[in-house]
Amino acid sequence: MILGLDISTSITGLAVIDDSGNLVYTDHIDTRKLKNIFAKAESVKDGLANIKQNHNIDKIVIEQPFVFFNSGGSSAKTMATLQRFNGMVSWIASQVFSLEPDYIGASEARKLCGIKIPRGQNTKKVVLEAVLDMEPTFEVKYTRHGNPKAGYFDRADGVVLAKAGFTQCQITKN
Repeated sequence: MILGLDISTSITGLAVIDDSGNLVYTDHIDTRKLKNIFAKAESVKDGLANIKQNHNIDKIVIEQPFVFFNSGGSSAKTMATLQRFNGMVSWIASQVFSLEPDYIGASEARKLCGIKIPRGQNTKKVVLEAVLDMEPTFEVKYTRHGNPKAGYFDRADGVVLAKAGFTQCQITKN
């Protein structure tokens, strides 16, 4: 089974794909109310321990964090914090599952899943729609205004990472 992790200091998306490529679990860990990065990491650790109890994970795929600046993007401080948190969660995941995580860039993961983002489109929305199309078991809860509730974009990203990891395994086998 493959665990896909979309790590963020606010909400971390999780997805598990079985050996046939089917989605068997998805969730998110909301750490927005936790102010301390260590408390956030501990919360993610608890979530990963729960996954370990219920799923036999043999591969972990984590979104590679951004390493460059673009106009209108995150500040250096924000990027440094995300890098630090990604490292903490990567280490925690490696300890919980006794596995070294693999890292895939977001655009590469989407490409491996056949998801193309048309110019000018909202990436998060396109990815969510693609996951809804490819995974009949994936469900989204919406606000009264028709927007996805917090965490569902992150869950979708977790699914894309897990599916990309599955595709990589299939390519390696052939």
